[in-house]
Amino acid sequence: MKKKQIILTIAALAIVALIATIAWPKESIPVEFETTEVKPDTLRTSVTATGTIEPVTEVEVGTQVSGIISKIYVDYNSLVKKGQVIAELDKTNLNSELNSAKANLASAKSELDYQETNYERYKALNEKGLVSKNEFESAYLEYRKALEAYNTSRESVKKAETNLGYATITSPIDGIVLSRAVEEGQTVASSFETPTLFTIAKDLTDMRVIADIDEADIGSVQEGQSVTFTVDTYPNDIFHGTVTQVRLEATDTDNVITYEVVISAPNKNLKLKPGLTASVTVNTMERTDVLSVKTKALRFMPAKEVLGKAYKIVDANGKDKLWTLEGNTLKAHTVKTGATDGIRTEILSGIKAGTQVVLSMTQIMEEPEDNQPAESSPFMPHPGKKDEKKK
Repeated sequence: MKKKQIILTIAALAIVALIATIAWPKESIPVEFETTEVKPDTLRTSVTATGTIEPVTEVEVGTQVSGIISKIYVDYNSLVKKGQVIAELDKTNLNSELNSAKANLASAKSELDYQETNYERYKALNEKGLVSKNEFESAYLEYRKALEAYNTSRESVKKAETNLGYATITSPIDGIVLSRAVEEGQTVASSFETPTLFTIAKDLTDMRVIADIDEADIGSVQEGQSVTFTVDTYPNDIFHGTVTQVRLEATDTDNVITYEVVISAPNKNLKLKPGLTASVTVNTMERTDVLSVKTKALRFMPAKEVLGKAYKIVDANGKDKLWTLEGNTLKAHTVKTGATDGIRTEILSGIKAGTQVVLSMTQIMEEPEDNQPAESSPFMPHPGKKDEKKK
């Protein structure tokens, strides 16, 4: 019986010792804290893409009639004025068609004059009852047919004159010839579509970039945002522009959805040439001199099991917190955050500028018995240069 009581007593003492070991606060583990300052800074975010440089106004000049190119008056890079003759088609067949149409018109006019006179005569006789109603109506019908034939012939003349005018090709705008697709003596046919003879750009000092923005980034791109871009021709030059249009039509290329964004590209020195590929950076956000802190500081949370009795932790309610170290007290400050660029986050309220807040803490390992230096074991990783350390 006494032996059983001794066993029970030993078991009870073991349980009490175990509970005391678990419940009793551990001795603190040496740690060092990395801090950072809450201060004004500039927050920027951007979207990158590639695009093609092109003139703002570019017109393809063609012909609406078929024929042989008889004369070309301009070449690549020629400066042209609106209405200036730049090419002519052979007009032999077109002149023949016009002369034939005029002859048909003259014949139709003669027939109309005759039928009109005949109708007026039958009308007068009909009023006196000297002709039958059927004869009068026949005369009127012939007059109407002659009138319609005359109108048709007159329209044929207008069409022939228009086609003859199309044989003289003029520039629709003031500008510069970018391309010439024909040579003298070449036959052009406009049976199905208007062939392009020349491409004319209005003003090469006013260019634009058509950039393809990925669907994941298009939501942050808006009109009026500033843009910088480079071209391979001038790798050391940075060109500036502005987003002028975000087009809603999606383009699917190999299952990649992109949207076209139009960017202004002033070109006073004429360095930018049509067709160049541009590497574009759209500045989707730029907030200057706003109170901010490193985003990593908002993710810091003190570990009680590591700090033990050496530090007092004063927590606070709130989603976003920053921690300050005051002596041996870690105090939480609930803050309201704003924009972020991923590295720094805007602080709208909850803490003052200049405050040092905890970025991370690192456990200091004890020196091994063989007196070899031991490396610090990071309790919470904190890459980058440290702002300030406190023990």
